[in-house]
Amino acid sequence: MATFWTLGCDAYDPQRIAAFWALALGYVKESGFDELDNASIVDPDGRGPAISFLKVPEGKSSKNRMHIDVRVAGPGPWDMVERARLIRQKVPELVAAGATVIREVWHGDVLGHVVMQDPEGNEFCVA
Repeated sequence: MATFWTLGCDAYDPQRIAAFWALALGYVKESGFDELDNASIVDPDGRGPAISFLKVPEGKSSKNRMHIDVRVAGPGPWDMVERARLIRQKVPELVAAGATVIREVWHGDVLGHVVMQDPEGNEFCVA
């Protein structure tokens, strides 16, 4: 049996960044973690890990050493054309929620993934 775990993240505005990632991942707020200095989101189906956000005084200063890949097509194997369509559908939704597009990565003629930054500048990919 796998061990339950939580991804812990530093944040400038825990509530805002938790709301962004809840939208991006289809998660919901975890009850009991709704103070100004912390927030937590969970998979409503109980399959994925919880993600917590804790307020820290310092801002982000360099590239992430680890990041989240938003896998819009679910687990592989994939129909790459359909996956590219789902990526193109998800990216504008995340931009509207405060993300920024950094670059697109192509595999020949097919969009492979889009590198983005969340509202606090953390890099992630939509794949």
